[in-house]
Amino acid sequence: MRASRDWSDELVASLHWLLTAFTVTGVAFLVVMAVVLRITEWGRHFRLVTGAFFTGPAAWRSIPYFGVLLLSAVLSVRVKVLMSYQGNDLLTSLQNAAEAFGRGDSAALDRSETAFWHSMIVFTVLAVIDVARTVLDYYLGQAFEISWRRWLTERATGKWIVDQAYYRIRFIDAPIDNPDQRIEQDITDMIARSRALSLGAVTAVVSVVSFTRILWDLSETLTIFGVGIPRAMVFFVFVYVLIVTTVAFWIGHPLIGLGFRYQAATANFRYALVRLRENAERIAFYRGEDTERYGLRARFAQVLRIYRHLVLFGTRFIGWNQAATEAAVAFPWVMQVPHFFAGTLTLGDVQQTAQAFGQIQGSLSFFRNSYSEFAAFRATLLRLFGLFEASEFAGALPKIEVRALSDSVELREVEVRRPDGAILIANLNLRLRAGDSVVVKGLSGSGKTTLLRSIAEMWPYTHGVVGRPDTTGTLFISQLPYLPLGDLRAAVSYPAAPGSASDATLRATLTKVQLGQLATRLDEEADWADILSPGEQQRLAFARLLLIRPEAAFLDEVTSAVDEGLEFALYTLIRTELPNLILVSVAHRATVDRHHTARLEITGGGAWSLVPIQ
Repeated sequence: MRASRDWSDELVASLHWLLTAFTVTGVAFLVVMAVVLRITEWGRHFRLVTGAFFTGPAAWRSIPYFGVLLLSAVLSVRVKVLMSYQGNDLLTSLQNAAEAFGRGDSAALDRSETAFWHSMIVFTVLAVIDVARTVLDYYLGQAFEISWRRWLTERATGKWIVDQAYYRIRFIDAPIDNPDQRIEQDITDMIARSRALSLGAVTAVVSVVSFTRILWDLSETLTIFGVGIPRAMVFFVFVYVLIVTTVAFWIGHPLIGLGFRYQAATANFRYALVRLRENAERIAFYRGEDTERYGLRARFAQVLRIYRHLVLFGTRFIGWNQAATEAAVAFPWVMQVPHFFAGTLTLGDVQQTAQAFGQIQGSLSFFRNSYSEFAAFRATLLRLFGLFEASEFAGALPKIEVRALSDSVELREVEVRRPDGAILIANLNLRLRAGDSVVVKGLSGSGKTTLLRSIAEMWPYTHGVVGRPDTTGTLFISQLPYLPLGDLRAAVSYPAAPGSASDATLRATLTKVQLGQLATRLDEEADWADILSPGEQQRLAFARLLLIRPEAAFLDEVTSAVDEGLEFALYTLIRTELPNLILVSVAHRATVDRHHTARLEITGGGAWSLVPIQ
């Protein structure tokens, strides 16, 4: 019995095919991607978000990784092709055995049995190769995604944090929602879908080319209304998939916009839940449970509304795809079985025809079946592009000019405005030297805290020149200090790294600010913002001031949650421990004034005055 191909020479032939196919596929992939990334909107977004991963310093690692994955995809097609020939040999050997048994031809029966077991040996070799390839492909694919995810996460967080974009992003014309979700979830989803779609498309194209040759060799002439169509199976499968795919794209087009809206709605619902958890005590004091429940219900209703539309269009899309897939199973059998009964094709030929038809139909249908996945890919990519774009805009917002000075703070022609352009402070000029201290006073909304934001380069609606010690020499403390997650050691040391001060120093400093009861809890990990009272948090901020020992400090209502006696003790402590500290305090209490040498009165409409304190 003659095999469908010469298996003795298959190793050399397959290696030659693999090298040729990989080279051609790699070049074609690069050309197609270069064009697509240039002419499409999503391609432009992809280049701006993560193109540097494949063209910048990380390319030495990413391109070889992807090259190996591309080689694995091409190899998977070759294995499928060989499996189709092995299946042909197996079924043909069984058909010949049945015929030999019917004729009573023992010699032919022995040859058929030998051919069967030979085909099983071929199957075993191919199965081992495919299993090894699958395992290696999974491992390398995950390693590639991890490397890409690490790189892109660092890039995204860098853009979000640099130039205080994470704060100043609120001032741009179109602020974005949920940057945390975009960095964590959208990056992961976009990378996974990028790999799946790109390699899936490559596999589909290589499969179409490879199995078209098989289908061409096995396809017979089909006569329709007296007209013979040679190689009819080949033409039929392409026309069939073209029609099915066109209809599928028409049905699935709304899924792109719905996917983006669904991600935004779920992110807003999740953010509302996080807000509820973070503000649990304040909500409980207000007895705001009913209002919170109403807000959550409204946001979740929006999620469900969009999801219902997704289900509706998804049902139509899936139904059409499934119907097209099921119909494609029967076509090659119906079209080839007359030739089998006529004796021009073996059972193995018919089976291989059906397999080749299915592979071509499935590969061409990859683009149709992946439409919803591509829609989700575009949605996540668009959200990441929005994050990058918003971060760029936020970083480019104007900020006050800052010059590094040593042992002094100087404000020259500083003007502070509201977002609507109304002037809060105009032409502020001030010079402070080591040991000087100023308390900033004024009515609520007059611009006291906004002045500190301007000096800290956070407020975009300002101009002028600020001279102050460099970043490590200047400390800004808000009304309630930020407490990072982790142990108490990290909370006290912030913004310095944990371990920058010895535990003995930390304990002594906590005792000085009357937090001695916490001195034994440095190793305790907790959400300290929920554990410490506002007054304790403000005392912890004074501990940071003593640990960092800056040249200049700007304090914003940092004693609003402590009693006047403790306020006096804390200010006296820093004036004693840090006698050369340049101190600027924003405060409403008159009791703060005595710890300063001058009072800056902001009187509204841009006016201000500097009055010495006796």
